[in-house]
Amino acid sequence: MTDVAVIGLGRVGLPLALAFADAGLDVIGVDNDPVRIASLRDGRMPFDEPGAQAVLDRVAGRLELAERAEDAAVATHIVLTLGTPAMSHIEIDLRQIRAVLDDLLPHLRPGHAIHLRSTIAPNTTDFVAGYLRKHRGFAIGEDVFVAHVPERIASAKFFEEISTLPCIVGGVGERSGEVAAELFARLGAPIVQTTPVQAELAKIWTNILRYANFALPNLLMVDCEQYDANVFEVIDLINRDYPRGGMKLPGFTAGTCLRKDFAFSEERSNAPGMLLAVSRVNESVPLFLIQGLKRRLGALDGRKIAVLGLAFKSDTDDERDSLSHKLIRMLERELADVAVHDPHVPTPTSSLDEAVLDADAVIVATNHAEFRTGDALRQIASGARREALIVDPWNCWGAAQVFAHTDEVVALADVGAR
Repeated sequence: MTDVAVIGLGRVGLPLALAFADAGLDVIGVDNDPVRIASLRDGRMPFDEPGAQAVLDRVAGRLELAERAEDAAVATHIVLTLGTPAMSHIEIDLRQIRAVLDDLLPHLRPGHAIHLRSTIAPNTTDFVAGYLRKHRGFAIGEDVFVAHVPERIASAKFFEEISTLPCIVGGVGERSGEVAAELFARLGAPIVQTTPVQAELAKIWTNILRYANFALPNLLMVDCEQYDANVFEVIDLINRDYPRGGMKLPGFTAGTCLRKDFAFSEERSNAPGMLLAVSRVNESVPLFLIQGLKRRLGALDGRKIAVLGLAFKSDTDDERDSLSHKLIRMLERELADVAVHDPHVPTPTSSLDEAVLDADAVIVATNHAEFRTGDALRQIASGARREALIVDPWNCWGAAQVFAHTDEVVALADVGAR
């Protein structure tokens, strides 16, 4: 009998399936995306995750692949790593979870354990347990086991953090937490037992905390533009040798988790609007940058704007919910001529030289390591128009200017970028 099945081989599920196999377990990975399954059957990772290809090469004999959820029932442990989006009117969408549960129901038997790894709204674990009890009559925690084991690993750091970050386990009933711990302890991280709802809240608010923390410097950046102040100098004043400092730097704050997970609390919030305001701040950064361009350049109709970066985070190929796409759409509505370069993402883009050639402005949308070099700055300076603006909310070259002409950035750049 197979040890564990992982349903959903995306950026959460596939590295987890590989880690289980690398720990010596027999694993079945289930996904309904034929392109992803074909890539794995060919021995190729379908996306970038540092270290994953080497693990895939190593565990090929212990990782079986399937395309139907019911195929997971051959395993004792079934881990769900499914999409849990929020609907546009701040309502949690459980359709993927319910669909998989419906597929599994006829095949479940005593001894099965279902572990929810996806981000879920409070009380979803209890809903899943109740669903199994209602439709199959199982005693949860005795016949079958249900737990939430939230994933809190940063993008592109899976194999670095899977064995070190405390693994939170919230089980339903008498033994669900213990059964989940037996599985996840194989990955080496310390186990922290709690209730299902506390596990759910811990995951949600881990992301909300980061989302809110990043909104503050973004709002400060807008304020500094209003008062003709330098956001980087103000942040330095806040943080320098101050024991209660800690202000982050501004930039695009997005990605699937951060951009949607506030809704898991906002859906039933007793303080409605607070987290929506945080979202509004982060979502308004593309508009702020465009308005700053227009104040300095005038109308953008016919202007060439180079956008550097499509990924939502530096040094990854993950474009999901990236604000770069929003920025590009808004620039196109201004009738700007947009050129894009990203060295990581699967979406075809121009080369850096092509993107910045004769550009009236260059916007650093993602702070990839390739952009934070003196060579990249020199390519921009030599290719863009003489009076081109560089828009750099990330302070990639240490010039400490959100909006500046190319020659200013070159003159102000720190030693590492010259």
